Amino acid sequence: MTETRPAAVGAADTGKQPRSVRVVLLALMIAMMLAMLDNMIIGTAMPTIVGELGGLEHLSWVVTAYTLATAASTPIWGKIGDMYGRKGSFMTSIVLFLIGSALSGMAQDMGQLIGFRAVQGLGAGGLMVGVMAIIGDLIPPRERGRYQGMMAAVMALAMIGGPLVGGTITDNWGWRWAFYINLPLGAVALVAISVVLHLPKKLAQTRIDYLGAGLLTVGITAIVLVTTWGGTEYAWTSARIMELTAIGVVALVGFVLWEKRAAEPILPLHIFRSRNFTLMAVIGFVTGFVMFGAVLFLPLYQQSVQGASATNSGILLLPMLGAMLVTSMVAGRVTTSTGRYKVFPLVGGVLLVVGLGLLSLMDTETSRLTSGLSMAVLGLGMGCLMQITMLVAQNSVEMKDIGVASSSATLFRTLGSSFGVAIMGALFNHRVQDVMAERAGAAGSQVGQVTEQSAQLDAASLAKLPAAAREAYQHAVSSGTHGAFLLGACVAVVVLVAAFFVKEVPLKGAGPKATDEDPSPAAPAAVAEPV
Repeated sequence: MTETRPAAVGAADTGKQPRSVRVVLLALMIAMMLAMLDNMIIGTAMPTIVGELGGLEHLSWVVTAYTLATAASTPIWGKIGDMYGRKGSFMTSIVLFLIGSALSGMAQDMGQLIGFRAVQGLGAGGLMVGVMAIIGDLIPPRERGRYQGMMAAVMALAMIGGPLVGGTITDNWGWRWAFYINLPLGAVALVAISVVLHLPKKLAQTRIDYLGAGLLTVGITAIVLVTTWGGTEYAWTSARIMELTAIGVVALVGFVLWEKRAAEPILPLHIFRSRNFTLMAVIGFVTGFVMFGAVLFLPLYQQSVQGASATNSGILLLPMLGAMLVTSMVAGRVTTSTGRYKVFPLVGGVLLVVGLGLLSLMDTETSRLTSGLSMAVLGLGMGCLMQITMLVAQNSVEMKDIGVASSSATLFRTLGSSFGVAIMGALFNHRVQDVMAERAGAAGSQVGQVTEQSAQLDAASLAKLPAAAREAYQHAVSSGTHGAFLLGACVAVVVLVAAFFVKEVPLKGAGPKATDEDPSPAAPAAVAEPV
């Protein structure tokens, strides 16, 4: 039975959610982990995949196809959920992700794997959006903060455990199980959501904005390709990059113009009239820029300069991810108990700048303890921002737009990560090449060529190099890391500036004084059926 009473999640008033809601949240966290864990696992398995399927020249497309499909489909999933119902669209995205996973595991050549990864990415685009939007339906913003720790824990688990799980699965079961492992987890999430979660069905009176969806997809695809290929596959000033840039600009301008006229726009521009929502989009973009750059370069520095094993690359991030988890839990509980949240973007912005500044000071003599403490400062900053940005973004729009608000916030963070990896990576590689040429002469040029192709020399590869070349490369990586994190610190200042302009609007929902006679305007018309 589906109920639509205003206080559907009435247990929020007592501070304790019913068992049924906890079951749904567990299923949502499994789906969220599927989306985040996938690339982490596949990255570890890629050498084995290439060894069996061949196609080394197309290796980057295994990741790029997934990323493109995820980014392009994210806003579309959010709008479909708003128009036709959250539960159906979310379950469809899970099924599509599982189909893509099964097909990827059965791929017989690199071309098939790339195509099936795109199918998987299309489903993944709806996983994160669906999780955030359904939580927005079930739990009022005032109570949502208490679950931030749960989401941060899933994120930390994916980043730490992904490489370890990927390596273990590949070594013992074969690389195909890196994809097949998604199937039982996804099935559990599907069954739990199907049985327990009941949301009101919606019947849209208008058709999907296909033209808007097409223009947005073309624009996002062009942007992601520019950031992925620029400085690696093609020079930044090459004709191909210029063409993609022009296509992206024209498509996005056309998208904005069309959305002003569309009857049911795929991304309603009126949500950007909310100052808080726009500021959260900016903060989310910068957080993605910084976070994924850090996740990329910190293991690289510790493996190349500090001699750490590549197998433990996830564990090396523990100081940052642990601090992020703790801070996110504290921020959630404080937000739930007080309803105040502006302090967290402000403090987070300061810690982000300080943490990145400290990381930019690392050199060949920096100890693991020192680098770990610097990483912890960065993690504290990210913990103040990761879930608060989504919470405030959802609180800034009407309930009918919560899907597109969630998808937009997710999209900006995704685009930020794409730009961060590309720009920080380009600066890093350029600096490594320059220092290698300065310090090692011919040996430096040789190592520089290897670096340009692989972007990484692990501890085992470094041990095989001549002492002069090895020392030169370690100094080059230190210099590249310095430049990348210094750039990140400068970009992170934007978070601090944006946070000053956030207006602390009271969080909607079931606070301590909420009653059935005076329901919150945002109280969800949803119910999780008792079990």
